[in-house]
Amino acid sequence: MTPLAGAVAVVTGASRGIGRAIALAYAEAGADLALAARSKPDLEETARLAQQRGRRAIVVPTDVTVYAEVEALVERAVSELGRLDVVVNNSGVAKVAPLAEASVEDWRWMLDTNLTGVFNGCRAAAPHLIRQKRGKVVNVASVLGAVGLPGYAIYSATKGGVIALTRTLGVEWARHNIQVNAIAPGWFATDMTHLAFADSRTSERLTRDIPMRRIGRPEEIGPLAVYLASAASDFMTGQTVFLDGGHSAA
Repeated sequence: MTPLAGAVAVVTGASRGIGRAIALAYAEAGADLALAARSKPDLEETARLAQQRGRRAIVVPTDVTVYAEVEALVERAVSELGRLDVVVNNSGVAKVAPLAEASVEDWRWMLDTNLTGVFNGCRAAAPHLIRQKRGKVVNVASVLGAVGLPGYAIYSATKGGVIALTRTLGVEWARHNIQVNAIAPGWFATDMTHLAFADSRTSERLTRDIPMRRIGRPEEIGPLAVYLASAASDFMTGQTVFLDGGHSAA
């Protein structure tokens, strides 16, 4: 099945982890890709894997905190791949520290990447999606946007902002036939979480919060991401779907 056949998707943070998993799920579903992140070699590997699945993929090294770079990413997707149908705002960073020990620079770094980066992706895509009166935006939030965990105050604030932005933009763009939704992953096995789960005590502590008593695998996010990018989700907007093994429900 190729529910995204003929579509063009921009995916930020596509060099590894959840971003790469989403990009490859889109390639399997028939989409061509404009892949963005700061690491060109890792992006090229994602592109190679997408091309093995028979899809076109362009590599566009991008700092999502800089609006002009995100705008250039969108323009390249349109000019080189011919159109724009889906935007996935996935780039994210995290630093674990009690708020009393965090610096202003920590706040700015996470806010600029995790929330301003989502704004930049949505804003840069807006003229194209509104003009054609259709499109899909998939923002990647986090379970920690709704569940508290010591040490993650800044990160949680940025992801809570993504959830709020998604809700309001879904309402705002509904009249343009543009669906805006978010995925809020729980703990997944990625490079970002590797150190935490490599420590047995930390792993046990974090897994206790998950009713399924395990963390997610990156490939488990693909089907949901494809659904939110496909016509199957045309009557769904402004929503955040928690993919977290029950963490947010416990």
